[in-house]
Amino acid sequence: MRVTNSMISRNSMININSNKVNVDILNTQMTTQKKISRPSEDPVIAIRALRLRSNLSELDQYYERNIPDARSWIEVTESALKNMQTILDDVYSQCVNGATDTLTQENRASILKNLQSLREQVYNEGNADCAGRHVFTGYKTNKQLTFGEDEKDTSYTITEKISYEDIEEKRYYSNTVTLPNSPAEVGNGVAVGDMPQEHIHKRIRLSYEQTESLDAENLKYYDETSGRWENLSDMEIGIGTVNVRTNLSYDEWAESGFSVGANQAIYFKETGELVLGSNVANQLGSQKTQLAITYDKTGFKEGELRPEHYFDCTDTTDPENEIEYTKENQEIQFTISFKQSLTVNTQASDVMDASIGRDIDELATTVQAAIAAHDKVAKLEEMKKEAQYSDPQSQAALDQWLEAAKKEAVYADDNMQKVYSRGVGKFQEYKDNVTLARTDLGSRENRLLLTENRMSNQQATFEQLKSRNEDMELSDIIIQYTAAYNAYQASLQASSKANGQTLLNYL
Repeated sequence: MRVTNSMISRNSMININSNKVNVDILNTQMTTQKKISRPSEDPVIAIRALRLRSNLSELDQYYERNIPDARSWIEVTESALKNMQTILDDVYSQCVNGATDTLTQENRASILKNLQSLREQVYNEGNADCAGRHVFTGYKTNKQLTFGEDEKDTSYTITEKISYEDIEEKRYYSNTVTLPNSPAEVGNGVAVGDMPQEHIHKRIRLSYEQTESLDAENLKYYDETSGRWENLSDMEIGIGTVNVRTNLSYDEWAESGFSVGANQAIYFKETGELVLGSNVANQLGSQKTQLAITYDKTGFKEGELRPEHYFDCTDTTDPENEIEYTKENQEIQFTISFKQSLTVNTQASDVMDASIGRDIDELATTVQAAIAAHDKVAKLEEMKKEAQYSDPQSQAALDQWLEAAKKEAVYADDNMQKVYSRGVGKFQEYKDNVTLARTDLGSRENRLLLTENRMSNQQATFEQLKSRNEDMELSDIIIQYTAAYNAYQASLQASSKANGQTLLNYL
C-alpha cells in the first residue's frame, strides 16, 4: 500500500486534534471537577443526575423546611398545653379546698382571688401562635380562639348541641337577706315565711349567657324513632307534652319563687340556662336524648370564645355579608417525607371545653355568695352591740334577722361545698383531656423525630450517590490530564519529524 505525504500529514492532524480534544475535556473536568458538562457527553450520567437531583431537592424540602416548621408548631402547642394543664391543676386545687366545710372568710377570699386570676388566663393559652398562625383554631389560623377585646356590636346565630349527660343539679335561693340600716328597717324582724329558702332544679347550661330571646321552635331534641330533630315542645311525657317557656325573665322567675312545673322547660336568656321540670329531666336522661338549641347573641366580652371554633354558627354582624361556619374536623397536615404526612395541629374543641370558663365563673359566684352571707352574719352581730338597737324589741327583731342570715350562710356553705365537689370531678375530666392531648402530641412528635433522623440519613446517602455519579476526584483528573497532555506533546513532536522530510528534498 502506497502511503503519501498528504496521508501522513492528514493522519497527523487527526491524531493531534484527537489528543487536543482529550486535553480540553480533561481540562474542563479538572476545572469543574464534574464528569460531564453537557448531557450529550454521557446521557446515562445525565439521566441519573436529573433523577438524583430531583430526589435530593425533595429531601431538602422535607428535612430543611417542612420538618422544622412542623417541629416549631408542635413545640408551641406543647408549651400552651403544658401551661393549660398548670392552670387546670390550680383550679382543681381550689375546688378541693372549696369542697371542705371548715373554711374561714380568709380562706374563701383567697379562693376567690385565685379563681379570678385563673379565669383571665384560662383561654389565653388557646391564642398561642406559631409565626403568626394560631395553632388551636384549625384552618382559621388567622383568627384567635377568643375575642381580643369587647365587641358590643358583633352578632352570631349559634346552634349548640347538648348531651343528656350535661343535665346537672342547680340550687336557687329565694328570700335572701337584705341588711337593715336603721331601727325602722329592723322592724319586727323576719317572719317565718320570709326566711331564706332553697330550690333544687335540674338545668342545662349553654356556653354563653346574655343571649337574645328565642322561640320554642329553636329548642330541638333528636327523636331516635323518626331519626329527625323535633321540637322539644312536641316531646310526649306521659299523657302530655313538654311545656316550653322562653318569654319568662330570670327576675320574674325569682319573684315567683323559682317554681318549675314537672312537665316544664324554661329558657332564661339572661343566664343561658334551660331549667327542666322533674318529668322532663327524667325523660331526657332515661332516653339518653340529644338536644340542639339555636340562639342569637349580640355582644361578646374580651376573653370569650369565638363561636366558630366550637359550634355551627353564622356571623350576622353584617346582614349583607353573613358568614356561615360549620363545625368540622380541621387537621393541618405537613408532608414530612415521601408520601408521608403528619397532623401538626391540636384543635381547641378537642382539648379546651367550652364550659371551662363558665364553670370557673360559677365557682367564683358561689364563693362570693358564701362570703356575702357570712358578712351579713358578722354585720348583724355587730348591730346587736350598737346602742341604737339595745332595746329588747330591737334585740328580738335582730335575732330573727340573724337567724335568717345564718340560714342563708348555711345554705351558701352547703351549696359551695356541693358545687366545688362537683367541680373536682369536672376539672379532673378537663385535666384528663389535656393530658390525653399532650400524649397524642408527644406520639406525633416522636414520629416526627424518627422521620427527621431517617431524612437526615437519606439526605447523606443521596448526596453521596449524586457525588459518585457527577463528581471526579481531582487527583485522578490530574493523572489523566498529565497523560493526555504528554500524548498531545508527543503527537506534535512525532508529526514534526514525520512531516519534516518530503520527496522534494531528494530531487
